[in-house]
Amino acid sequence: MTNEQAMARAIELALRGTGQVSPNPRVGCVLLKDGRIIGEGWHQKFGAPHAEREAITNATEDVAGATAVVTLEPCSHTGKQPSCADLLIERNISHVIIGMQDANPLVSGNGIARLRAAGIDVTVGVLGEECAWLDRTHTKTITTKMPYIISKTGQSLDGCIASHSLESQWITSQGSRQVVHALRAEFDAVMIGKTTALVDNPALTVRHVEGRQPWRIVLDTSLELPPTLQLFTDEFTTKTIVICGNTAATSPNARLLRESGIQVLGCDTDSHGILILRNTFREMLQDYGIASIMVEGGSQLLSSLLQENLIDEYHFFIAPIILGGGKQVFGNFLPTLALAPKLRVVSSEKCGEDWYVVAVAG
Repeated sequence: MTNEQAMARAIELALRGTGQVSPNPRVGCVLLKDGRIIGEGWHQKFGAPHAEREAITNATEDVAGATAVVTLEPCSHTGKQPSCADLLIERNISHVIIGMQDANPLVSGNGIARLRAAGIDVTVGVLGEECAWLDRTHTKTITTKMPYIISKTGQSLDGCIASHSLESQWITSQGSRQVVHALRAEFDAVMIGKTTALVDNPALTVRHVEGRQPWRIVLDTSLELPPTLQLFTDEFTTKTIVICGNTAATSPNARLLRESGIQVLGCDTDSHGILILRNTFREMLQDYGIASIMVEGGSQLLSSLLQENLIDEYHFFIAPIILGGGKQVFGNFLPTLALAPKLRVVSSEKCGEDWYVVAVAG
């Protein structure tokens, strides 16, 4: 087994922690001896043992002299779990192959230095781009103290998310909707604007796949949404956050929502009454551990986030229909072509009857 093959396997293992380890990174580890896998492990749950410890625990023979292949630099400090770098040293691992250096300043470079100081051979950067993609949310939250923001749109070929009469269910196919539910389970929260909540009355739950239920976030500046919406009445009300203006956050309506178990967060607004979300995003990461948010609409919310340069990743589900004159995904706010955001397409594939395109900013 080559180093690249072993790292690819470690990435597969790390993905098993999706939806369970946030705001920690997803990490996988493979132990090799004479090209054979003798142990595997991954970080399974926030606060649980790290991937390196799991792999050593699961090893089928003595790990002394083995090579550890790990997607992320082994930690060198004690937090909820002890130092993985120290563990590898104690167990006489001879070679550590690392996918990427950890952006966490408590670890960054320190784990590698500690291993090398102990006489262990260290190789860094094997499948580095793939490992960076695996833990892109972790890297952003650590370096910016902001959650990673994803936009998801189900749209027509001509860029509409609803007809002129605001009919939107369903533009995309069942296959696309199933993928969306898997995405909901992957990210920490899903977010919608007031109009989407009012028109579609979505549950924003994970239904077509197995997975954890994310937080549900709805914007309602003046707290005018009816209390009968699914978001406010179903079994997941305690995982629902309403973001409103600071004045509304102290109103009787806010008190009623809180009494039903819903979180209400006050937010600054601009001169046009639009919520300024940057600081509230930071608050949700710090107070709720929400490291990633998938925004599912609507147009005004997506346009606002785009203008504020807050979207890191775009997921387009494009149906082979034309709605001519319908509701545009991002509205019409760009006065010149020069101001159009430049994206890099990461993947493009068929999804049921639709096309599924993923792109990142920059």
